Amino acid sequence: MKLTLTFLFVLVASWPLVLCTKEEPMSEDPPLLQVPAVEARSRFAALDDVRLLANGLLQLGHSLRDFVHKTKGQINDIFQKLNIFDHSFNQLSVLASEIKEEEEELKKTTVVLKANNEEIKSLSLEINSKVESILQERSQLQSKVGGLEEKLSSLSQGLVPTDQLAEISALKDVIHTQERSITELLKAVREQSGQLDHQRSKMKTLEEKLTYNPFMQETIEKPSDNFQSVTPALTGYLTNTSANGSLDMTDLPSDCCELFTRGERASGVYAIKPNQSEPFMVYCDMDKDGGATIIQRRKDGSVNFDQNWEKYENGFGDFQGEFWLGLKKVHSLASQGDSFLNIQLEDWKQGKRVIEYNFSLDGPEAHYTIHLSQASGNLPDAMSNHTGMKFSTKDRDNDNLEDSHCAYTYTGGWWFNACGDTNLNGRYIHVRPKGRFERRRGIHWKPNQRGLLFPAMHPDLYSLHPHRYRHLNLLRNGQLPLRTNTRPMDRNKTLTNLWQRYM
Repeated sequence: MKLTLTFLFVLVASWPLVLCTKEEPMSEDPPLLQVPAVEARSRFAALDDVRLLANGLLQLGHSLRDFVHKTKGQINDIFQKLNIFDHSFNQLSVLASEIKEEEEELKKTTVVLKANNEEIKSLSLEINSKVESILQERSQLQSKVGGLEEKLSSLSQGLVPTDQLAEISALKDVIHTQERSITELLKAVREQSGQLDHQRSKMKTLEEKLTYNPFMQETIEKPSDNFQSVTPALTGYLTNTSANGSLDMTDLPSDCCELFTRGERASGVYAIKPNQSEPFMVYCDMDKDGGATIIQRRKDGSVNFDQNWEKYENGFGDFQGEFWLGLKKVHSLASQGDSFLNIQLEDWKQGKRVIEYNFSLDGPEAHYTIHLSQASGNLPDAMSNHTGMKFSTKDRDNDNLEDSHCAYTYTGGWWFNACGDTNLNGRYIHVRPKGRFERRRGIHWKPNQRGLLFPAMHPDLYSLHPHRYRHLNLLRNGQLPLRTNTRPMDRNKTLTNLWQRYM
């Protein structure tokens, strides 16, 4: 472009020289005096026009050069964005391939479990039929033994023949043999029943994992309206009207610790009134030293913890099952004095570890910012980098990442700093997850050590006042056994009752 503009300028600049050196044809007539002056003026006018044209072309060249530089910068930006998009697409492709591989493995495992379940069912039916026949034979033998006892009583005054004694001894041996056989069969029935329950639990878990495919998460795992019908005493505050005169609102304890000092020793639901707060119901665990207020409990995955900001602020769930007490109430409890946050974590190998922090919680104007310090215990620290973080939910993004929404991606409300580090309100997973994405969506604890991740089963959190031992407990019990009402289970129950009756 620079060479072209230079050539044009030289060409245009040489034009006036040509015009100036152009020779006029010779005329025989003598020139007039006015002709040279007119020609000079026309030549100077043409030279001015050429200069104006050259200046215009020069300005146009500068404009084109600036436009070229600007276009190059825009093209470089576009290439950088394309590189970022390519990198993100590659990551998504790798994640999709991992998910597909896990889904194929789950499908294969489901087929094997279904085949095993059918085989166990057939064995259970066969054992049940054998047990029934043995019970019939046992009843017949008992009737025969009863007849023999009558004969023995009638012959007690005389001598018993040798052949009858041998028959009685043989019948007793047969009865003992039958009893041992029945005992072994009942033991086998119990083992088969346990295997059936285990297989059903595995199949249910696999079906849930197949249902909660990450690509279907947006349409399947939306909050259910069923979770809105929770215990009214959990989500609301008590008033004189709601108490209906059955509760003295003027002499309520400030927490479960004060209840403990008043002599209460039974764990259950109580009404408390912390300082500067309306009274509300809590679940007090009196097994802990000094009493503990449970602010979260998870035991079977029956409650969806992927709730919005309003639910996490006011609380949700059921005191008899799984629940979250609510950020407002936790703040009112923690604001009564300095507290310790004690975390007890159990992993999938039933290994238990403990860590303790100094703990405080800001109010709603600060989005319930958490403050932790001075960690101690045998559990690797994973919460120190959460201090100063605001609480986030799927509809309130307060995490420390601008280009990501941790609560929406990994589910559950928490004090997120960076996605995937620690979340004790994640999805309840019944079977230990294999994929990295699924592990991060479940309840997990990731310390600062690189590569170390604890997929958690039983996290227990307590907040203790240093002088009064005021407790706030974030508790998740072990999962309850599955209850089924299928016919094989009813048969096993009947056989157990029969065995207890005859033994």
